[in-house]
Amino acid sequence: MSRIGKLPIEIPAGVKVSINNSDVTVTGPKGTLSRTVLDFVTLDLSDKALTVARIDDSIKARSAHGLTRTLLSNMVTGVTKGFERALEINGVGYRAELKGDVLNLSLGYSHPINFQLPKGITVEVDKMTKLLVKGIDKELVGQTAAKIRDFRSPEPYKGKGVKYADETILRKAGKTGKK
Repeated sequence: MSRIGKLPIEIPAGVKVSINNSDVTVTGPKGTLSRTVLDFVTLDLSDKALTVARIDDSIKARSAHGLTRTLLSNMVTGVTKGFERALEINGVGYRAELKGDVLNLSLGYSHPINFQLPKGITVEVDKMTKLLVKGIDKELVGQTAAKIRDFRSPEPYKGKGVKYADETILRKAGKTGKK
C-alpha cells in the first residue's frame, strides 16, 4: 500500500468537492479547479475527507495511487490557501515591472522581454528585483516561475540572472589573472 496514497485528504470548511465519473471539481474561497483522474484509482468522498484507493496491484495502479492523492491534495490546498513562488533578479540594470497582465523584463538583452501572464496567475513586483508568482494551481505557478527564470538563468561566475529565492548558485572562480 502506498504510504502517501492511503492518507485521507481533509476537506476544510468552505470547500466543496464534487466527483462526476472520473472528473473531480474542487471549489473553494479562491476559485475552482478540476482534473480528470486515471481509471486505476477509485475515489470515496465522505463528509470531511476524500480517500483514494487503487483497483488492483498492477504497476500502473500503484503508480497512479500516490500521484492522484497528491494532485487532489494540492487542489484542495490551492483553493483554500493558494501557492506562491518567489524569484530574485540579480545584475546591474536587470529589472522587472508589471503593466496589467504583461510582465516587462529587462535582463541585459538588446530588447525588453514582454511576458504575457497565464490566466489565473498574478505576479507582485517588489523593488523591481523581487517577484512573487501567485496562483491556485500549483503546477501552473511552478511552470510560470520556471519560464520567467529561463529568460536569463543565473550564471556561475557573477550570479547574474533570474533565480528562485531559495536557490543557491554554485559559484566558480574566474580567471586567475596575470602572474
